Amino acid sequence: MTDYFHLDMPREELLNLSSLGLAHLGDSVFEVMIRSWLCLSGKAKAKDLHRATVRYVAAPAQAAMSQRILPMLTQEESDVFRRGRNTAPHSVPKAASRGEYQTATALEALFGWLYLQGRTQRLNELFSAMVSEEP
Repeated sequence: MTDYFHLDMPREELLNLSSLGLAHLGDSVFEVMIRSWLCLSGKAKAKDLHRATVRYVAAPAQAAMSQRILPMLTQEESDVFRRGRNTAPHSVPKAASRGEYQTATALEALFGWLYLQGRTQRLNELFSAMVSEEP
């Protein structure tokens, strides 16, 4: 049985995944991390948790927070980030610019890529750097 919480996908298989596929998964990984952070840190009252979550997972916030981790990325992580950013979006939400949306997609692709490798410690390092100061 596959343990979907502790994955270790081989590099060859990872290279065959599309950036949008990685971003699809990474979006949920990032949101779970934000929700956990909000609950554990008392950043929002229970009645405001959804609104606070949406504020942090919106493309403009993700794009702003991702700038904090760019200097920390390895060459391989930078390549995944760049590949995600260069993916042409099918549409852009009206609350974000095209650049913000593409940067958010890049961040999500990176988080999906790390998650599929089971690199939760690295995810935590990057996430901690992103939320060390609010967007």
